[in-house]
Amino acid sequence: MRIVVQADPFDFGAEAAAFAEGRDDLGAVVTFTGVVRGDAALERMEIEHYPGMTEKALEQIAAEAVRRWDLGDVLVIHRYGPMRPGERIMMVATAAAHREAAFDSAAFLMDYLKSRAPFWKKEHAADGDSWVAARAADEAALTRW
Repeated sequence: MRIVVQADPFDFGAEAAAFAEGRDDLGAVVTFTGVVRGDAALERMEIEHYPGMTEKALEQIAAEAVRRWDLGDVLVIHRYGPMRPGERIMMVATAAAHREAAFDSAAFLMDYLKSRAPFWKKEHAADGDSWVAARAADEAALTRW
């Protein structure tokens, strides 16, 4: 299990390849990457977090995923700081003996990251700055787990 919280961009292809390299004991690897979604007004998004607290929270939810789905491995990378539209924000990778466990655990982790992980997002746009509010749909997604 590897949890990384960093300001620097990451290479999705290199991370995915390294995650799956030499793992002949696993039948499924699922990856997902989140990207800053932009529109004409959005200049950048800034993500804040509390070092130490954030990593601990991500480690706990990744450990829960391992317990629930008997995973062979988990990778979570999440960035903080300023990012422009089109830049990668985060990556989740899960590996399991069977695809259902890999898909379900990845969805579980993504739902958690979207709604409960201790990150705060602020959008900087031409018409002003605003904090991104929690969405009811994101919170509701957690009820399936």
